[in-house]
Amino acid sequence: MAFEDRFRLSSHAVITNDLGQVLLLKANYGDGAWGLPGGALEPGETIHEALLRECQEELGLAVAIEYLSGVYYHSAYQSQAFIFRCELVRPAPDTAICLSHEHSAFAFHDIDTLSVVQQQRVKDCLHFNGVVMSAKF
Repeated sequence: MAFEDRFRLSSHAVITNDLGQVLLLKANYGDGAWGLPGGALEPGETIHEALLRECQEELGLAVAIEYLSGVYYHSAYQSQAFIFRCELVRPAPDTAICLSHEHSAFAFHDIDTLSVVQQQRVKDCLHFNGVVMSAKF
């Protein structure tokens, strides 16, 4: 890889409810897939700054970052995805998620219903033992 070559970086949040289900958002772009909150870094951002910005934009709520659990390479997108364990920060207990125009729905999903890639990233995150995981897809 040459110095001027570029590839994508993204940061994503694993957020669970009281039942241990994972929050996913349904995209209004691409193939309309369900995915973890988060997205691509903008020039000059750190992985943490991008995660906080993306979650605020997509959910209408702030998140508190607990830890970075993994970094995953996705060959189809030439990208590295940073996965963080997060909690929603609600100004009041009944404050609802307010989606951006990029997403049409949100839902909490059982882990075993996720794609193989999402399952690995989420399980690595929820079973974090202090070692940041890495894998290729």
